[in-house]
Parts: sequence; structure tokens; C-alpha cells
Amino acid sequence: MTQNRWPRFRRANNRDCPRIAELVFTVLREYNLEPDPDSTDADLTDIERSYFDRGGAFYVLEDKPGSIIGAYGLYRIDQTTCELRKMYLSKSFRGGGLGKLLLEDALAQARRMGFEKVALETASVLTEAIGLYRSYGFVEYQPDHLSSRCDQAFVLQLK
Repeated sequence: MTQNRWPRFRRANNRDCPRIAELVFTVLREYNLEPDPDSTDADLTDIERSYFDRGGAFYVLEDKPGSIIGAYGLYRIDQTTCELRKMYLSKSFRGGGLGKLLLEDALAQARRMGFEKVALETASVLTEAIGLYRSYGFVEYQPDHLSSRCDQAFVLQLK
């Protein structure tokens, strides 16, 4: 008999939207960043349309069935580029390598989907995340536009 291993990833669906939004908004508030459900975070009200229907993906990390402790989205920008969005991990699960697990899964998924480049926007107060991105080879760049709460952008060429 196969043993279920936790935590584990699964593809998100619209039934998850309230719990994903709760995770994202909780983490944002920890860092004194304001959730923006009418603009920057509007994608969380319909992830199937915002991600899947555009050729992207959205995954959640659960520590048991129905308990979302982490998430990430891959938002398709064009044929070769996706934006890593909404990568967040619950505070009580940080420090044990799950942030790396989230990022590694996101990058592996981006490769499987045929993307050649991953871009992301972030806020400078998210120092742990920025350190993680840099350690995986992300480099700063100047995008045409940044969302209202972000002041940095990074990009990674996938090999």
C-alpha cells in the first residue's frame, strides 16, 4: 500500500480561492503590506480564469487534506515567459525548507509547461524571499510596470 506523504502539492481550483486569499492576505499583513483585492489580488477571486484559461498554473501546498499552507501561481505573459505570482508560505511553516520546495516546484512546473523565462515582482520588505530568489539565479531587472505594492522585479532564464 502506498503511503501518502505530507506536505504535498496539488493543482488548485476555484473552491480554494477563499483559503488562498486568506493565506496571501495574512502574509502580506505580517510584512505591513496591504492586500489589494480590487486590483493586484483580483486574480485570487477566480484562479481558473486568471491562470488556467490563460495557459498558466496555480498550485497549493497542503500539510493535510484541505489545509493550505503555501501557494504559487504561474501567470502566462507570452509563449516563452511566465510570471511567478502569489508564492506565499504560512509563517508557522517557514524555516524548514518549504519555501525552497515551493520555488523548486514552480520552476519545474514552468519548465514542463515550456516556459523559457520566469519573471516576478516583489517588495523589498520580503527579504527572505528575495534572498531565496537570488540564490536560485534570479537577477534584478526593470519591467515596464510594477504592481502598486512592489518595488523590485527579478527574472530567471530557465535552462
